[in-house]
Amino acid sequence: MAAEMAILKPISFKPETGSTRAIFKISHSSKSCTRCLPKMSAAPPPQGNAVSKKGKTAIKETLLTPRFYTTDFEAMEELFNPETNKHLNMKEFEALLQEFRNDYNQTHFVRDKEFKQAADNLQGPMRSIFVEFLERSCTAEFSGFLLYKEIARRLKKTNPVIAEIFALMSRDEARHAGFLNKGLADFNLALDLGFLTKARKYTFFKPEYILYATYLSEKIGYWRYITICRHLVAHPECQIYPIFNYFENWCQDENRHGDFIAAMLKAHPRFLKGWVSKLWARFFCLTVYVTMYLNDCQRTAFYEGIGLETKKFDMHVIIETNKTTARLFPAVLDVENPEFKRKLDRMVEINKKLSAVSNSNDPEFLKKLKKMPLAAALLAELVAAYFMPPVDSGSVELLEYDPKLVY
Repeated sequence: MAAEMAILKPISFKPETGSTRAIFKISHSSKSCTRCLPKMSAAPPPQGNAVSKKGKTAIKETLLTPRFYTTDFEAMEELFNPETNKHLNMKEFEALLQEFRNDYNQTHFVRDKEFKQAADNLQGPMRSIFVEFLERSCTAEFSGFLLYKEIARRLKKTNPVIAEIFALMSRDEARHAGFLNKGLADFNLALDLGFLTKARKYTFFKPEYILYATYLSEKIGYWRYITICRHLVAHPECQIYPIFNYFENWCQDENRHGDFIAAMLKAHPRFLKGWVSKLWARFFCLTVYVTMYLNDCQRTAFYEGIGLETKKFDMHVIIETNKTTARLFPAVLDVENPEFKRKLDRMVEINKKLSAVSNSNDPEFLKKLKKMPLAAALLAELVAAYFMPPVDSGSVELLEYDPKLVY
């Protein structure tokens, strides 16, 4: 799930490895993005690089590390109280609830002996690169599980229908995280989800920001998964591990989650109308797209390992996600303008220089001095990209949810 408010902080990426047991990184899934979003618990756990009783080292936060999120749960309850919100279309939410109850992927995530065999055959640099992919993806899914579970608990009395949908979304995310964690077991690793819950830093977002970011995270996750799936169907020789065979059905969970968040945004026209909502819509599009692009360009070896051209893949995902988002958000970025990609590529180069400074042996004060002009240059590119002429879009009067369009 994933919009990164911290993207303006010039902190370089540094791969993290565990000693004998992996501890968590984060994805985008990944939900780059990307998918980046969620969190949980009314009061965030203690922050900092604490060490657990078992001696596990806490995760180091970096510029591009997707985070866990928390929100104002009382405000969330007020937003979706059917007694005070006349725009809540409960018939639409009840139809969505039935789709979630159908649980189309209940029997989808079933492993076979090919998983372990593929893991044993995957050696060399690609093995560690793929393990990192599993770790980041698993963490992103788990963060979504935590966020959705807590929202479900908080809304149970106020709006049981929406609460149950969130609970079923947390079911999906937990299923995804468990499937990915079993994949790590094929590499003789396991992620300590309990420790991760306590050790991670939590970022606070207002409810409306959670909705913007979650919608983008779920939709960009859909386009990432379906694009990788279609590529590997066309090029089976690039298949390195059976998990990709599950992406076609898997991505429908992401799509359905995004449709539900869209219905929540539609229930509050002020989130989708007016100049303020346009500014926020563009901001979240930019942070999600840039975070995914910079993240993936730091991991080109993974995408090249499965036969993809990283930047070409990312631009396809960004363009398709932007088209989908334009059906809902009041404004989106003009990502098909060649200048937008040029700005992204300049940000990649600046970020490489920031990483080089961070990984150097220079004294800390000298690193900070060297980073200052680079951080300013990155900020300038972000601001310039934000103020490129946007594309007006969106409509609160969207088509009613129709599962036949998805399944």
